[in-house]
Amino acid sequence: MRSFLLKTILAAALAGTTLSVLPAAHSAPGEQYVPLPTYRVGPYASSGTLWWAGERDYFRYINEVEGGIDGVKLAVEEFETEWSPDRTVEVYERIKNGRDGSPVAFFFTHGTPASYALIEKGAADKIPLIDPAGGRTESTDGKVFPYAYPLLFNYYSQASVGINYIAQKEGGFDKLKGKKIVTVYHDSAYGRETQAAVELLAKKYGFENFQIPVADPGSEQSPQWRQVREIKPDWVFLRTWGVSTPVAIKTAARFGVPADRIIGDVWAGSEADVIPAGAAAKGYQALAPYPGGANFEIHERLRKSILDTGKSDLKDPKFFGAVYYNIGLINAVLAVEALRTGHTKFGNRPLNGEEGRWAFEHLEIDDARLKKIGFLGLLQPIKLSPSDHEGGGAARIQQWDGEKWNLVTDWIQADRETLRPLIEAKSAAYAKEHGITPSDAGKTTGKAE
Repeated sequence: MRSFLLKTILAAALAGTTLSVLPAAHSAPGEQYVPLPTYRVGPYASSGTLWWAGERDYFRYINEVEGGIDGVKLAVEEFETEWSPDRTVEVYERIKNGRDGSPVAFFFTHGTPASYALIEKGAADKIPLIDPAGGRTESTDGKVFPYAYPLLFNYYSQASVGINYIAQKEGGFDKLKGKKIVTVYHDSAYGRETQAAVELLAKKYGFENFQIPVADPGSEQSPQWRQVREIKPDWVFLRTWGVSTPVAIKTAARFGVPADRIIGDVWAGSEADVIPAGAAAKGYQALAPYPGGANFEIHERLRKSILDTGKSDLKDPKFFGAVYYNIGLINAVLAVEALRTGHTKFGNRPLNGEEGRWAFEHLEIDDARLKKIGFLGLLQPIKLSPSDHEGGGAARIQQWDGEKWNLVTDWIQADRETLRPLIEAKSAAYAKEHGITPSDAGKTTGKAE
């Protein structure tokens, strides 16, 4: 496993910088076109390689085992972006009108910076931008952002679940008063996205809030962790990404910050984050809306039909069920179930962007459905609406024991009631700036239409 990660890093260092299209079957008018901007090379390749394997394996399963979604096959095409927002925008411009007569129902941005860069384009072109556990948090408010979806677990919910877990560990919310909580964050739109929520929660519960940025790519963090040591925090949130996460964990240990007092966010809680950190990562905890593990029913189905038949996109089967592989599975099933929802209104045919919007706004996956599709326990129940583009708001906590992730809690729900006014205030400011008139029906008028 360590060898795989080292090879990935080496490949990233040697990779070129030209946007490339990976081989894919041509789409046809009767197929649903699914473009994927990916990053198998570059500083975030160790995450992306597994992520796309999960997505592609599930889409392959839907096509080859289930015969498509209600008989509609998926035409998947992959584009290498190296996690560059500019290249993701270039991909979007190339595919927004579909391919070979096959329309686009949604576009995975696969990164918060790209979600920011595309948010006005998606609204203008009427193409839903899908960024589970990412995106622009105020786009949870579909009355202002009808074509943006921070599905499942937005950044404010991530902050809230982290605080709720700390309250559990400390013995109640009243015990948070006077505690010192530091957030070490990737200095990007992604890293800064939780700041308003943490500030709000600090005022509500009385803890001290410290925010310390780490410049990309985060390969040297001694100044930051020296500052953390001087603060003497009770808890640390780690909101890093890619190579900056294992560097953070190792540097924290060097400065005497114990791993079991550090909680990683969604994007700092995979095998690629802890294995390179070695013994320093033992005890490290992370939010897990995408739990690791290959013991869920969907893995049994994929193992039989995809992995054991040599059809998996995984290069190393040891990573079957890894956190980022499971992220890919969950992203893919959310898309599939949304398209299936759309078929109930528009018929069993490829959907366009406006139809895709309706499909996502009416997506509901309850426990019974999760059991039927094999995702019970791996994916939380989710229900969206024209005004709520998150639909979930919960995570479990997992802890690294030096060899594997172990789930240490059940689903912990964010305080969405407290967070919603903050979301609506930010969405209202955006609406005012961009001349958008919010609508209770989830429809808007103005420049972004």
